[in-house]
Amino acid sequence: MATVAATSAPRNETPSGPLMVPLANPTLESKSFGRPALTADEKEKYAWLLEQVKAYADITSSKGTSSLTDEEKQWLTRECLLRYLRATKWNQKDAEKRLRDTLIWRREYGVSELTPEHISPENETGKQVLLGFDKQGRPCHYLNPGRQNTSPSPRQVQHLVFMLERVIDMMPAQVETLSLMINFKQSKSRSNTAPGIGQAREVLNILQNHYPERLGKALIINVPWMVNGFFKLITPFIDPLTREKLKFNEDMSQYVPKEQLWTEFNGGLEFEYDHSTYWPALIKMCDERREARTQRWVAGGKQIGELEDYLAGHTDQGVSPKPTETVAAPAPEVVKPAVEPTPEPAGAPISKSEEEVKVEAAPASAAA
Repeated sequence: MATVAATSAPRNETPSGPLMVPLANPTLESKSFGRPALTADEKEKYAWLLEQVKAYADITSSKGTSSLTDEEKQWLTRECLLRYLRATKWNQKDAEKRLRDTLIWRREYGVSELTPEHISPENETGKQVLLGFDKQGRPCHYLNPGRQNTSPSPRQVQHLVFMLERVIDMMPAQVETLSLMINFKQSKSRSNTAPGIGQAREVLNILQNHYPERLGKALIINVPWMVNGFFKLITPFIDPLTREKLKFNEDMSQYVPKEQLWTEFNGGLEFEYDHSTYWPALIKMCDERREARTQRWVAGGKQIGELEDYLAGHTDQGVSPKPTETVAAPAPEVVKPAVEPTPEPAGAPISKSEEEVKVEAAPASAAA
């Protein structure tokens, strides 16, 4: 078990009143379980899938045909490919098909085109909130159906997709999954908090096919008989592995630290949702983290199959090998040859020094 790596964001500050913005980090005691090392067979299947994805020339959707964008290449991390392999029980061809299908779906659904301005009206009552982290460092995604403020529409599902993308932005290094927290508590304006079967099936299809291996735990409280019947109806459509992650009416403090668990879910964190304060703070925090990851991806050479821990700043080395530092060789020492005296030609008069001339001239001066 590894301690969850802190992000570059500042530590959580204690407000004087109720908290009104997202928490930046898990508690220092939060620890992730991590993943076991890949076997030789799994490494081989991953290498095969990576080569297939790197060879993608074009992706064809209902919007046309074009090559992979930088955003799509960055999305195709090592851990992303491994999630699809695990979701298909290491069937590499099924994983490749599902990856391609998700790339097509993301283009057709317009995931990257969902803007905060378009989604904002759906969240004015705080029916979805990203707040705090569980004991394994997973961001907590709260759903409050009793705060439903709009009629069924495509934008309601877009709202969920948009918030899932923001949860992923909030994930610290060494964390790949989220904790889904659902409170079916009824409100004065809404007694039936169960979504329609058609919408529920659409959401399940998106979650299971296009966000595989992203659910860590689903903690569900205040389940009335009508919602209980709803879950029985949709159970056949839920993947068996996903069903094992659903926990009903349990003490949520088993999974989330009290100080990061919202009081509405029987925790100790006083939080008040004010859309004009919370929404811009969430968008700013997610934008900054996403931009930091993109800058590291570019610095690492825009690699398909990049490490998510590298993008999150947990490690300084991505998949690209470090450039070899070339040490300049010292310049060779130039040895100047000794200058030999030029020999005098035979018979030439021998030159005399100035002192010798003075000595010879002295007697002549005295005789005069």
